[in-house]
Amino acid sequence: MHAAKRVLPPRAIVRLRTIMRGLGVPRWGNLRRLKPFSDHYGFDRGTPIDRYYLDRFLATHAQAIRGDVLEIQAPGYVDKYGTNVRLRHSIDINAALNPTYVCDLAAADVVPGDRYDCFLLPNTLHALRDIRSCMRHMLRVVKPGGVVLAATAAMGPLETGGMDFWRMSAQGWQQLAADVWAGHDYRIEAHGNCLAVVAAMLGLAQEELTQRELEYQDDRYPALVTLYCRKKLLVASC
Repeated sequence: MHAAKRVLPPRAIVRLRTIMRGLGVPRWGNLRRLKPFSDHYGFDRGTPIDRYYLDRFLATHAQAIRGDVLEIQAPGYVDKYGTNVRLRHSIDINAALNPTYVCDLAAADVVPGDRYDCFLLPNTLHALRDIRSCMRHMLRVVKPGGVVLAATAAMGPLETGGMDFWRMSAQGWQQLAADVWAGHDYRIEAHGNCLAVVAAMLGLAQEELTQRELEYQDDRYPALVTLYCRKKLLVASC
């Protein structure tokens, strides 16, 4: 190998090393590309990869999506997963979406406190600039015993328009939640694996992978991070 290094270019050295060590050799095919298959997260091909994990997360907690529910932007996931829902409200900074509350979540004092049984924030947290204030309001507006269900992008293409501020691991969100949601029941989970992340980066759709490939879990390669928080119940005074 030392002699080969003196005469062979670096790429040939790497190829020789992988063969000698029995390591896998990539066969790029049409994956060797500078542009993804889709610039629209795979929407134009099918369902984006991260939606697989989002749908699974919300389906798992469907029983919590009940009563009076608030959802960021529009109540689409309330309609899809809600059970025994009395009231569907929405909140967004964009008035064109006709939300119930037009405001920045970081300054959402217009939303009453202890008001909702559930607050849904699908694929949102990475796009919120003042994340600590937003997380405080997320918990403030749900009733004692109410639930916040949130999801945020991890590894994958950045949002267009520059609205992409927080790409943290589950451990990073855990540290933040320990500060902002201290004393409440919260769980942070990573979802995905190397193949799922690569497919998401290339703009492929979840239908182009098998269920086995999507289900395989490797915390080092999260395509999505989910946050569950149940607000602590008030303790009755004697």
